[in-house]
Amino acid sequence: MIFLLSPASLFLPEMLMASKLTFLTLSTLPNKPHHHSTKLHPLPLISSRLNVSKDPTILNSHKILDQSSNALKTASLSLTAVTLPFLLDQKDVALAVDGEFGVFEGRTFALIHPIVMASLFLYTLWAGYLGWQWRRVRTIQNEINELKKQVKPTPVTPEGTPLEVPPSQIELKIQQLTEERKELIKGSYRDRHYNAGSILLGFGVLEAVGGGLNTWIRTGKLFPGPHLFAGAGITVLWALSAALVPSMQRGSETARSLHIALNTLNVLLFVSQLPTGFDILLKAFEFTKWP
Repeated sequence: MIFLLSPASLFLPEMLMASKLTFLTLSTLPNKPHHHSTKLHPLPLISSRLNVSKDPTILNSHKILDQSSNALKTASLSLTAVTLPFLLDQKDVALAVDGEFGVFEGRTFALIHPIVMASLFLYTLWAGYLGWQWRRVRTIQNEINELKKQVKPTPVTPEGTPLEVPPSQIELKIQQLTEERKELIKGSYRDRHYNAGSILLGFGVLEAVGGGLNTWIRTGKLFPGPHLFAGAGITVLWALSAALVPSMQRGSETARSLHIALNTLNVLLFVSQLPTGFDILLKAFEFTKWP
């Protein structure tokens, strides 16, 4: 024999489990006297609100519609019963302390942030050096052009033959700057500075967020203060400096000057973080254990 299951019967296991969960949760709540009771009235069937025809085909379709409506009502009640315990019982929600995160609360994970940020501080200085060398490649040509304007014409004989005279100080300076520029071009400082800035932006933002996340994992909260605010400022300055790159590539001197100013401020904020970061590192050693 083939048994046909109605849509409502498919939700029977969920109803039984949800009822048990709700009963267990509600049984722990304090009993308070109620001075009034609410009487629930069943909702009328959908077919009762419609002008149902006597046609058997139409009657059958409305019967199926009523069964589907009852199934949806049962499903909504079961979902409410399942979620109700989670809404009522919030006192045991785990915070980010007491070992719930295992090794992520240990000393090894806590040391990642200071080690990475100290490395990024040194890398920031290196990226600044590369940027300054690339700027030197561009500005040295301007110096050469200005010096060439000061070079006096070579004296010639009455016949028009140039006289052989030793080079002037200005000409020697031009030769020196020209050789220096050739060496700077060989260093590929433009590409190296761009790559260093990209690495600094990516790892810097990642570890800036990771440092706050690590603090929350170990303590369950963040600590607003100079270190946190300076770190947020550094992250913003990284983003602003990177946003100026398209204008710099189009030759905007204003964007280049602003880029240098923002990164100088970035280094100063980085330096201000070193003492507070060292204090936090000592606290991490005090309140964490290996691993």
